[in-house]
Parts: sequence; C-alpha cells; structure tokens
Amino acid sequence: MNAARIAQGAPRILIIYTGGTIGMTADPKTGALVPFDLAHLIQNVPKIGRLGYEISHVIMDPPLDSSNMDPTHWRQICQLIAEGYDDHDGFVVLHGIDTMAYSASALSFMLQGLTKPVIFTGSQLPIGEIREDGTENLITALQIAAARDEDGEAPMVQEVAISFGRFLWRGNRSTKVSSTDFGAFRSFNYPPLAKMDLHIRFERGMLLRPESEGPLRPAYAMDDAVSVAFLYPGITEEVLRAQLGSKAVKGIVLRTFGAGNAPTEAWFTKLLAETVSSGKVIVNVTQCPAGGVEEKRYATGDALAKAGVVSGLDMTCEAALTKMMHLFGSGLSSEEVSRYMTEPLAGELTRAAGM
Repeated sequence: MNAARIAQGAPRILIIYTGGTIGMTADPKTGALVPFDLAHLIQNVPKIGRLGYEISHVIMDPPLDSSNMDPTHWRQICQLIAEGYDDHDGFVVLHGIDTMAYSASALSFMLQGLTKPVIFTGSQLPIGEIREDGTENLITALQIAAARDEDGEAPMVQEVAISFGRFLWRGNRSTKVSSTDFGAFRSFNYPPLAKMDLHIRFERGMLLRPESEGPLRPAYAMDDAVSVAFLYPGITEEVLRAQLGSKAVKGIVLRTFGAGNAPTEAWFTKLLAETVSSGKVIVNVTQCPAGGVEEKRYATGDALAKAGVVSGLDMTCEAALTKMMHLFGSGLSSEEVSRYMTEPLAGELTRAAGM
C-alpha cells in the first residue's frame, strides 16, 4: 500500500482495485485495454490530490475481469478491508460493473458489524479516454467514503453501497440495468441513499445504521453450492428436475413470474415439495425488476409456500443468491437457512404487510 498524500486529520481512504474498465488504459501497440498502475493514479486524475485525503491503494493480483469474480475473490476483498479497517476511515472498491451487484451484496453479508463506508464504483469507459465516466465516479466515491455526519463524529455511510452516475445505491438492493448507460445501476425496491448533482445530497432516513457499536466481524466462509433456476413458459419436468436434483446444490433461487407465481401443474408443486423434503432450500424471487413475492396474492404463490418454498420477499436475485452462500457458509442447517432468508441481515429486504 502506498500513500498518495499524508495530511494530519485528513480522511484516510483505502482504494482496492479488483479490475474492471475504470482501471484500464489502451495498449498503444494493440489498442486492447490493459490495467494501469494505480501508483500513477494521481497523474491520471490530478483532481484526486486536491481532495486533501490520505489515500492508500492495493491492487488485486492479477486484476480481474468481473465476469471471473467468485467467492474466493470476495474473501480477498473482505480480508483487505478487515486488515485495513482500523487504519482507514473508508474504503473504495474499484470493480468491473458486470458482477458488481453480486460482489456488493456478498460483502454486505460478509462484513458483519460494519460501521464504515465500503463504496463500490466502476465505469463504462476507462479513465484517460477523452469522454469517460470513470473520473467522476471515482472522485464521487472518494468523497462519499470520506463524508461524515452533521456533528463529524461518525461516517455518513456505514454500509456497503454502489456509487455510480448520479446515485448512491445500497449494494444489496442494486442490479445492473444497462450495458451502455452512464447510470448503469438501479435499486427498484429501495430509494437511493444519495443523489449526486451539484452537491452530494444524502437521504439520511434511508441510510443503514448498526444497532450497536462493536468490532468488525468478517465472515469469510461462502458456500457456493447454490444455483438459480429461471422459470419460463414451456419449462418441462425433465429440465427443472435436472436443475433441482443436482447433488452439488444445497439451495436454489427460483426466479418466478410476477408476484411469485409459477405453473399450476401437479408435477411442478410435487417436484418442489420433494426437493424441499430432501433437505434443499428453495427461495422464491420474482423475475420482475420491481416489486416482490406476495405468496397470498394468488393461489399459485400460496401453493409454492405450502410446498415449502421460502419467500424471497423483495430481494434481488443477487442478494438472495449471495445471502444463501453466506448462510450455508456459516454452517447453518437448511431449516435455519430457510428461516434467516426472510429476516433482514443487512437491509437487503423489506418486511411489510402482504410480503
């Protein structure tokens, strides 16, 4: 880790570069995007030096395309934050945007007892191009990581969040919605934590606050024996049985229609009941980007509940999947995992009437 600037009393921010477009530059010979050395970040983005922060950085070796991100890398990020926790006021994770919502969701469950900002950001275009979004996203993420509340006693943000474009989103409520838009992320079931225009305007009532102060308790274990099954018109028993019956899987996120609906054929509910009886956990999450599962709204949703399928309420698929990895990784039984899937652990779901 190298200090970019030392100033007494200045916010101490650790940048963790995992890979992704934001840290790329074009190879002059081939034109291909390759990682650049973040030791030269100040030269590439001189405005960082004007922030007056004490900035350190660490680079994941090797930097990853986010399509290659997996629980092993989440553990590395978690460990870097844990190791630097006492020496820094906030953390900025530079990450490729394709799987950023998965990583932010995973870290929200792994960083138990978090009371400091962990801000994920990235870009659609690399820093250094004539027209790009990386510089603004990086500067804004650093400012959010350094922000304090009104009395200056505590960080304004005390959770894992995604800062991208004009909005700050809760990490485990976010999903990527565009491959080209500079506002690539949305949170359909939870309002933005902040809006960035002329000023950064925090929505204080939306920010997560820990119930009690205490040390960071990193939970490194993530069990990847989980899967996603996507329902579609015409899905057959043979296809779904192959997905649910895999011996390598302990839990399945079932992407259903609308408010948690699914086919009414007898084979379908019978297969789900058999799967649950075998000790596996099935979590019902809607395919719709907004809204959630309402089991009692339609008979089909109620039938799933009677078969033992757990309601995912208004969780994103990314949150439901990584939450199951975390719960199974913690050594919990299937019954315990089923119970905790409907309880908010890091602000990832809403317990409301009808849900």
